[in-house]
Amino acid sequence: MRFACLLVATAFLASPPAGQAATAWDRLSVPPMKTSIYVGSVTLTPTVFVRTGDAYTATYEARVWPWFPWNETGSVTIRVPAADLERVARGETVNFAGAGADRKGRKRTVSGRAVPADAHTGKLKLRIHVDGIDLVFNGTYKFGG
Repeated sequence: MRFACLLVATAFLASPPAGQAATAWDRLSVPPMKTSIYVGSVTLTPTVFVRTGDAYTATYEARVWPWFPWNETGSVTIRVPAADLERVARGETVNFAGAGADRKGRKRTVSGRAVPADAHTGKLKLRIHVDGIDLVFNGTYKFGG
């Protein structure tokens, strides 16, 4: 069972309030997240997501305890159109999808949901499909890197 990310993230959400620079929304931080697997756990640690076009991209590290041979690193891109960012800024929950690959090129499917607490922070549920298994991570996000 190999997995991957991110991301996070996991990833997105919010257009800048009037008068604020758009760059505040170009970076998205997702702290490390952990989930349980059969006789162990997986910790997912993404880098800061950077927005380009309508997507956020980051690299990640996944650590599997105690199955260290299954540890991996890779990259992930999550598509978040401007309309979804505006919905998050209004406090609406947004679903997202994306794709990634580990450093060996194995594909990862990512989906999730962002539930805003305010215009800059919120809760994140991230599903990563890895080798026929869905890993589900619950965490938080914050705009601004």
